[in-house]
Amino acid sequence: MSDLIWLASYPKSGNTWTRAFLTHYLGEEEDEFDINHLASGPISSNRALFDQTVGIEASCLLPDEIDNMRAAAFRQLASERKSALFIKTHEAWRRAPNGEQIFPSDVSRGVVYIVRNPLDVVLSSAHHYASSVEDCVAHLNDEAFTLSRVDGDIGHQLIQPLGSWSSHVRSWLDESGLATCVLRYEEMLADPVAALGGLVRFAGLAYDQGKVAAAAQATSFEELRRQESDLGFRERPRRASAPFFRQGRAGVWREQLPPNLVTTVVSVHGEIMHRLGYLDSQGNLLL
Repeated sequence: MSDLIWLASYPKSGNTWTRAFLTHYLGEEEDEFDINHLASGPISSNRALFDQTVGIEASCLLPDEIDNMRAAAFRQLASERKSALFIKTHEAWRRAPNGEQIFPSDVSRGVVYIVRNPLDVVLSSAHHYASSVEDCVAHLNDEAFTLSRVDGDIGHQLIQPLGSWSSHVRSWLDESGLATCVLRYEEMLADPVAALGGLVRFAGLAYDQGKVAAAAQATSFEELRRQESDLGFRERPRRASAPFFRQGRAGVWREQLPPNLVTTVVSVHGEIMHRLGYLDSQGNLLL
């Protein structure tokens, strides 16, 4: 049985960028990298994956019944693999109503937790969801925030409880009990070889610095943006008001986020922002 490695993040924190790197690093045909064929693994909330793995359609089950079966689905998925499998997730780590871990530790090698300054997350989310920055701040602060809750429609993904940005971080880093590699978006920008090389080592993959450098270059934000412009990107929501790979910069919030919203985010998430290096001990914003 292989180990599962969770690629966990609050939305718009760099998960897709990380998956692009892994697709290139693990691939055999380096010159044929295509953003529309990211092969690093499925997303945890994929409804069809649940249906096929469990053998029961999620549409026939209540939400609590689905959650009670999630761990078994992931164990079955792991048992069918001959190599480590990366699984993307935006869900917060949590337990099912029956008390079992949704993301079972017995088949998990660990979690790569991808994090980004929440002030930049707000701006990126606003463009991604074609929403206002005020609404995105409200979601960031909402302990009940959930993705894929579509009234009257089954949808392609299961319901994904996220909670607030801070509680999402705590759930994976403090509550999961899993070995953890924290991958900061800002470090991926500043020194991608070092940041992504750390991911490779943590995951127990064969480390090759030349391959890391080649994969980092081939999946630079500029290259991803070029491919999206030339080929389109099938994971981009139809309602998005901007390209999926939009700017790839850190600190854009300083130029575009109203001061009152900056104050709101820091007042709610200052403790975790300090812990992750976005705020110093005096309350000054660093990135």
